[in-house]
Amino acid sequence: MSKFELKLPRMGESVAEATLTSWLKEVGDTIEMDEAIFEIATDKVDSEVPSEVDGVLIEKCFNIDDIVKVGQTVAIIEIDGDIEESEAAEITDGKDVEVAVQEEMVSEAEQAVIKAKSVTSSADLVIGDSDRFYSPLVKNIAKQEGISFEALETIPGTGKDGRVTKDDILNYVKNGASSDHVKAPTAEQVKPAATVADRTSAPSSVKINEPVIDKPKVQVSRGDEVISMTRMGKLIAKHMTESVSTSAHVQSFIEVDVTNIVNWRNKMKDAFFKREGEKLTFTPIFMEAVAKALKKYPMMNISVDGDTVIKKKNINIGMAAALPDGNLIVPVIKNADQLNLVGMAKIINDLANRSRNNALKPDEVQGGTYTVTNVGTFGSVFGTPIINQPQVGILALGAIRKMPSVIETPEGDFIGIRSKMYLSHSYDHRVVNGALGSMFAKAIADYLEAWDPNREI
Repeated sequence: MSKFELKLPRMGESVAEATLTSWLKEVGDTIEMDEAIFEIATDKVDSEVPSEVDGVLIEKCFNIDDIVKVGQTVAIIEIDGDIEESEAAEITDGKDVEVAVQEEMVSEAEQAVIKAKSVTSSADLVIGDSDRFYSPLVKNIAKQEGISFEALETIPGTGKDGRVTKDDILNYVKNGASSDHVKAPTAEQVKPAATVADRTSAPSSVKINEPVIDKPKVQVSRGDEVISMTRMGKLIAKHMTESVSTSAHVQSFIEVDVTNIVNWRNKMKDAFFKREGEKLTFTPIFMEAVAKALKKYPMMNISVDGDTVIKKKNINIGMAAALPDGNLIVPVIKNADQLNLVGMAKIINDLANRSRNNALKPDEVQGGTYTVTNVGTFGSVFGTPIINQPQVGILALGAIRKMPSVIETPEGDFIGIRSKMYLSHSYDHRVVNGALGSMFAKAIADYLEAWDPNREI
């Protein structure tokens, strides 16, 4: 018999860690290859992680709500026979180099923590009699921040069964622990030698000596309902706040006459559905226009990295989609400029359907170079969307409305009813000036207004 270490696989570009949300198997359960063992959640998407071997689960290395880094061992599986080195290499699927580096770093951190614990045993957080479960990560942060057991008990938990998560305790630290609570002595107060170890275990975002900004407390009246934010809701709030503080947001607005498009779609949608089995919405038409504009103005298809600008080769358009719980997810249409209208319609319908069913793959919500959001779906005339970092632009599509308009003809001008909408273009003024931002929006408008009413599809 031998043991196989199931590690957290790479979940896509730029994803370095994930939250373990649930265990699907218990210790002692028999597991088949490709059978899901646990569920994880990243800032992009939720996924199940399958087993790479047949065997029996003998150890869980992490608890629910713990943060797991890519390459860390999550579960240990007992298998029949021995694993040859060649077989092990095949199982790991080429991740040896990166994982080895990560494992070395983790090992060093663990050794430092062990050393620190031996020095600062008197400073350990004493968990008294409590019905609440605290993960090792939460306990570690509490010790590092000097949070007493009494204070820990007062922190509202948003995890399963009211458990205190990493975000809960970090928010507690960020907002300032009450001075009324008795703090446990920190490692720094016992001996400076523990500093290195604590740095490896504490998040870099937590800075003890930073001044605490007093935030107004929300008054909760009798009869008010207190609702905890979902994990995705908290992530969205964090990303939107960071985006506003990172980019200098500027908006340009333009009115577009889409009468020809409306009439053309009404004429073609039934035949398109019979032939392709897909609904023909306005979205693929707008995406086609955006892709052509990005091709014309490639400096809108960029990202900012410090003092450098990265000009993207591929045009990957993110499409903001509303979820049943009210949150948003942004699946990405890869190489949108290479798709015809039929292909665009099929991909958009597929991504939208799987978004609502939480069936997207991690790679399908990553790699976007520009984003489009359709606020008109909910009746909004226009909006001022927030840029999806590290992109530099986002386009909001307003509702299509019939409006009285001045129509110019060789015989003179007259008033008529036209179908119109507003485009709202938000862009990063650090790298996109007003001229480029406005010309980009105008290029999209010109393409839509020049739509051929006799176009075949």
